[in-house]
Amino acid sequence: MSVASTSGGIRAALSHCVQEVRTYDYHHYLCLLELPPNMRKAAFALRAFNVETARAMDVASDPKIGLMRLLWWQEAIDKIFANKLIEHPTAQALSYLISEHRISKSWLKRSVEARINDAKRQVDDIPKTVEELEQYAEDTVSTILYMTLQAGGIKSTAADHAASHVGKASGLLLLLKSLPYHASRSHHFSYIPAQVAAKHGLLDNQGGQPQIRMDSREGLCDAVFEMASVANAHLQKARELAGTVPMEARPVLLPAVPAQVVLDSLTRAHFDVFDPRMRRGVLGVPPLWYHLKLKWHSWRGKY
Repeated sequence: MSVASTSGGIRAALSHCVQEVRTYDYHHYLCLLELPPNMRKAAFALRAFNVETARAMDVASDPKIGLMRLLWWQEAIDKIFANKLIEHPTAQALSYLISEHRISKSWLKRSVEARINDAKRQVDDIPKTVEELEQYAEDTVSTILYMTLQAGGIKSTAADHAASHVGKASGLLLLLKSLPYHASRSHHFSYIPAQVAAKHGLLDNQGGQPQIRMDSREGLCDAVFEMASVANAHLQKARELAGTVPMEARPVLLPAVPAQVVLDSLTRAHFDVFDPRMRRGVLGVPPLWYHLKLKWHSWRGKY
């Protein structure tokens, strides 16, 4: 294979990643546009990988097929690190990223394994505690931020610490926003932990398997408020670290902005995830307002 054809293949793979993120993860697509050019390609490849694994169960007609796709990604990571060619644009972009930036295999594996474990859960096998969901957010969202920092050559304990909190906040809030979608797929609000559900009268233990009751809007709003409060605490901790986070790392942490937008939208809706306002615009706000908010934070070097 010639250098020209290889370069053309890489460009095509990276272009595919950009389009995939723009289509399925638009609020983060706009965040990535604020990154410096030397980090942007890597960030789009990593976000596209996240889109692929996050959507695996949703696009499959059968849960078993979705699980097989996640297992394929688990094997694909091993092949990429063994320098084996894979005919998949996102995998090719990841291969280029790994060869250029020496991204840690453990973080990629950790991310897809968390998705696999989530997919293996039975419909009524709900998480027991908020801590379980925090760990899931850490494994699937914070890892993307860690790898983006690594791709940018940024070595900072403070940046990693802030990325952990931003990832947890972002993961929790996007799970909350997606509750109506999961309910429509008969997931019985599987992302409300049993501990929180029981506290707010939402846990139904009839039939031997715990399920989340869907007939108490007040109880659900209270449960969402409790979980959103945990996410807000993570955002506050991340921002408390801002003074110690290197300036070059702050654009990587811009996903704190869409997380805050979700939190603000939930607040306006009184934590009712079924409120129609939650589905409007970008994360519940007009697109222009979202653009301006993101640009303001980026220009100020904040997150």
